[in-house]
Amino acid sequence: MQNDIVAALDIGGTKIAGALVDGRGRILVRAQRATPSQEDGDTVMGAVQSVLGELSADSLWGDVRALGIGSAGPVDASKGTVSPVNVPGWRGFPLVERVRALTGGLPVTLIGDGAAITAAEHWQGAARGHDNALCMVVSTGVGGGLVLGGGLHAGPTGNAGHIGHISVDLDGDLCPCGGRGCVERIASGPNIARRALDDGWLPGPDGDASAAAVAVAARAGDPVARASFERAAQALAAGIAATATLVEIDIAVVGGGVAKAGEVLFTPLRKALDDYATLSFVQDLRVAPAVTGTDAGLIGAAAAVIAGAAASEAAVSG
Repeated sequence: MQNDIVAALDIGGTKIAGALVDGRGRILVRAQRATPSQEDGDTVMGAVQSVLGELSADSLWGDVRALGIGSAGPVDASKGTVSPVNVPGWRGFPLVERVRALTGGLPVTLIGDGAAITAAEHWQGAARGHDNALCMVVSTGVGGGLVLGGGLHAGPTGNAGHIGHISVDLDGDLCPCGGRGCVERIASGPNIARRALDDGWLPGPDGDASAAAVAVAARAGDPVARASFERAAQALAAGIAATATLVEIDIAVVGGGVAKAGEVLFTPLRKALDDYATLSFVQDLRVAPAVTGTDAGLIGAAAAVIAGAAASEAAVSG
């Protein structure tokens, strides 16, 4: 696969992105549509079809040998289905089957969006060279994935490492997943903003009440805004430390829109991690910002295809 081109899809609640990616991780062709997330399943699939149609119209499409999908979850890679929390029209939706039909039977690899950012950061980003890592996306939701023993560990259904739904507050708020006190319920962008507003933070004249606006206020010294980010950092630290204690990772990479807050998030995160990661074998755990940015889902979906092909070739030659 090293010299071949793979197609990649990155499916989220806001956008459906597609790309043609070469064996060195370079994006050669792009396509994107808004996700009609509140529409029925076939309408959402229509946006996927439109992205694939644009990609397949490119002259490079004839060189594509396989396709990878990184999707908001939960996903079930064993069944080829997706049930994104923020796309209610897709519940047990047979995405792999539908995409395969649209692409003339190309091999399709499905992973969750957390696993996709993990594959991207391990291949091209901050986790490169690390055999054991947790990579996270902190945005509208909180997802994650694991690298263990030098390779992506997606688990049987593709959801391993989904740190957003570890409970870090036993008496905390109910989460849409059905759990209580989940990392996502505290540390996601909408929940950072919600907490700041509930505690008395007031948006500026433009009325922007997003987590990005809270980050600007925190950077300017607003104590309520800072406290909301500190609470989010504490939740992330608790989840990261629990993961490190369980599987002995040595780096946690944090990406996504919330990570763009920079040191407003990372300074309290590193401080809180010192309080939670106390056992000797996790005390050297590092936290680093992701570097693959908004292309992480596409690069990761491609990486999963390429890694899978390489493993298959190794098994055959072995």
